[in-house]
Amino acid sequence: MSPTSETAKGGRRLVIVESPAKAKTIKGYLGPGYVVEASVGHIRDLPNGAAEVPDKYTGEVRRLGVDVEHDFQPIYVVNADKKAQVRKLKELLAESDELFLATDEDREGEAIAWHLQEVLKPKVPVHRMVFHEITKDAIRDAVANPRELNQRMVDAQETRRILDRLYGYEVSPVLWKKVMPRLSAGRVQSVATRLVVERERERIAFRSAEYWDLTGTFSTGRAGDPSDPSSLVARLNTVDGKRVAQGRDFGANGQLKSEVLHLDEANARALAAALADTAFAVRSVESKPYRRSPYAPFRTTTLQQEASRKLGFGAKATMQVAQKLYENGFITYMRTDSTTLSDTAVAAARAQVTQLYGADYLPEKPRVYAGKVKNAQEAHEAIRPSGDRFRTPAETGLTGDQFRLYELIWKRTVASQMKDATGNSVTVKIGGRASDGRDAEFSASGKTITFHGFMKAYVEGADDPNAELDDRERRLPQVAEGDALAAEEITADGHATKPPARYTEASLVKELEEREIGRPSTYASIIGTILDRGYVFKKGTALVPSFLSFAVVNLLEKHFGRLVDYDFTAKMEDDLDRIARGEAQSVPWLKRFYFGSEDATEVVPSGGDHLGGLKELVTDLGAIDAREISSFPVGEGIVLRVGRYGPYVERGEKDAEGHQRADIPDDMAPDELTVAYAEELFAKPSGEFQLGKDPVSGNEIVAKDGRYGPYVTEILPEGTPKTGKNAVKARTASLFKTMSLDTITLDDALKLMSLPRVVGTDAEGVEITAQNGRYGPYLKKGTDSRSLETEDQLFTITLDEALAIYAQPKQRGRAAAKPPLKELGTDPVSEKPVVVKDGRFGPYVTDGETNATLRRDDDVETITPERGYELLAEKRAKGPAKKTAKKTAAKKAPAKKAPAKKAAATKTAAAKTTTAKKTTTAKKTTTAKKTAAKKPAASSSDE
Repeated sequence: MSPTSETAKGGRRLVIVESPAKAKTIKGYLGPGYVVEASVGHIRDLPNGAAEVPDKYTGEVRRLGVDVEHDFQPIYVVNADKKAQVRKLKELLAESDELFLATDEDREGEAIAWHLQEVLKPKVPVHRMVFHEITKDAIRDAVANPRELNQRMVDAQETRRILDRLYGYEVSPVLWKKVMPRLSAGRVQSVATRLVVERERERIAFRSAEYWDLTGTFSTGRAGDPSDPSSLVARLNTVDGKRVAQGRDFGANGQLKSEVLHLDEANARALAAALADTAFAVRSVESKPYRRSPYAPFRTTTLQQEASRKLGFGAKATMQVAQKLYENGFITYMRTDSTTLSDTAVAAARAQVTQLYGADYLPEKPRVYAGKVKNAQEAHEAIRPSGDRFRTPAETGLTGDQFRLYELIWKRTVASQMKDATGNSVTVKIGGRASDGRDAEFSASGKTITFHGFMKAYVEGADDPNAELDDRERRLPQVAEGDALAAEEITADGHATKPPARYTEASLVKELEEREIGRPSTYASIIGTILDRGYVFKKGTALVPSFLSFAVVNLLEKHFGRLVDYDFTAKMEDDLDRIARGEAQSVPWLKRFYFGSEDATEVVPSGGDHLGGLKELVTDLGAIDAREISSFPVGEGIVLRVGRYGPYVERGEKDAEGHQRADIPDDMAPDELTVAYAEELFAKPSGEFQLGKDPVSGNEIVAKDGRYGPYVTEILPEGTPKTGKNAVKARTASLFKTMSLDTITLDDALKLMSLPRVVGTDAEGVEITAQNGRYGPYLKKGTDSRSLETEDQLFTITLDEALAIYAQPKQRGRAAAKPPLKELGTDPVSEKPVVVKDGRFGPYVTDGETNATLRRDDDVETITPERGYELLAEKRAKGPAKKTAKKTAAKKAPAKKAPAKKAAATKTAAAKTTTAKKTTTAKKTTTAKKTAAKKPAASSSDE
């Protein structure tokens, strides 16, 4: 019987979910008698800074938000922006007969449900309602079959949250003191950054090796057709029985790792010439059966990887689009470690295989996929189309990014229940003796697919853009051992080994999962955090570590090695899963981690004691040399240093003879910093260029190269007040685009600092000035601004010329379209041409429908098509920008007078509202000021 059977006759049930979109969809399925409201995510959390901690807590408790001396009791506070929503939920609950907590069925969702119960304090029956898809049947079944709150899941999530708070709030201040203010550390965030930094170190240490081989085009002498080509291309495999070196035979130091034949250019060209007239024959033909099984249905990480490869989505954009698909009832829950499909889903997939591809493509028995993820978090299904009958992409009515992602999920799910692809793989070896007596053997491989099976529906992408996909066929001529072949062409080919590829979002997600670090559901936010913090930036789709991240990782490795050790982090994940399963207790484990207590030996895994003493690690910082951990040798006495205002290269000691220093561009990849490049930076004009004294003020005028470009300024006399009401601000002006530091004169500087220049006044006496702004030179008259064509006009334009410009009607709307700065190709989502354009706020990419501004680390010259598509995908995932409501009340026609009582009531309500707003504003202002002073930048997100 339904738990609502007694209240069904006129009763009222409150259902709380996380998001308004989900609430709207579910409300449509439940109908009358149900009120569905959103908590809008977490309503309560650890305080975000000391200002949010209740006054009764002091000392370490106030700083951490956790009472480490009393069993790590967390201090929870209702988020300031959720107080109104909590109040609304309490009002709705007061009018309800039952409460259904319908948050997501994972650790975080269970924790949200627990917090709701703790804050709302319901006096009516409470039920935990869970579902993995938002369909009518699933929602009604969830109402009819609720369960109790899973306290073990809640405890596991709370332990994870406390652990991440202790890690972030204890380690981050060390970074502030020793590297740079406002940095953050996080349990998985720091390890992910270390992975990216280590890959860059490998690239820096890498030494390229050159090697050569031969490529031959061999003809059978027959007329060919698609099933039997007339020729084949083969690569030199051995010379006199010794294998020819390929890229895999060289180490990162550029040296050979094994005994192979290393051909240089001269030898390769000589061998090619010696083989010009050689008679070749087939020495062997080896054929093997080819079989490829379908890929498992999507889980969170494989969806992120494939959406990156095929659609150009970042991990964050993928999860945003998937969230919308889930909330609107198109797919099942998108945060899952499982590859399992329910019987209903298997039946739906098999039905569509038969319907769309025919019975020949359907295996006799349903396919079952074993989970590959250790300690999979929850018993969710794989990500699949929702319902007991899958809607084809065309039936959904979806468009844009949602359509593309749904189509990807649908194809992968259907393909997972199809037959294997089968065929043959063939290797042909061709040999001949050169005119100089050397025996050369070439090899070619081919693949034919006789039955495409699941590949009719779906083929997985690859991280390597040069990798061959599974459905690619390479047909070779039908030849047999002993057949004679003629060499049409033999060419010598030069190659160079390449450094390991940088991580992309997809490959970093894959690496974290393979190392069992963190949880797949958090990877998108982790990557977002290291990008936002400036530890990593993007070049195309590649993740490039900043020089700042080198300093941070260097400090963590040298002084907190255990905290960024990959195995240690994975073991911590195991421990957290043991707590979730009830095999270990939270408080003893936290004690061991934080204090190094011996009280928790019973929870130490069989691998040995890997916990102990975070507090001790962050207490003694005397051994940390801030300068040393932020310094990295480049070569020839040049050192890279990461300073508080950015990275720079330096040679020699400051104030010593021959000392050199130069700033490094913010967007420079660390592996590009060489001795030669550093010398170029040193050779550029830098430092202060004394131009002379201002004849009026007597102040010294200097030119400098700042982080935002060259500029001129004046040196104020010692003792000049810099703060307070008598403060004097030095005049400063940026150089024009046509100027440079090595040619600017004192007169030029004085002219620049004289801006804005008064051009004159108009007939009404309003002053017209010429000014240089962010978007170039312009005239200003009151609030009316007009652009100038050149910077020189700032000094040359006359009053008559200015009045003539103002006499012209002000241009409204857009100016004439500028030609694109770069063409990137066709967007895979909108299928429209993508170009880079120069806009008012800088360069941006557009496909004519969506515009996305280039990030700081994107460069017009080097931006790749993939990066452009990714920026557009992220912009689409965010949806249209919310427009600020205009204040039009004052302009509206006066309303009809209300009756006296109603008017009085309205006036009273308005007064109350105004008072409430003022009070809230005052509180927010006070809190903001306190937070600005005390709020740490420590990572407060999970992991």
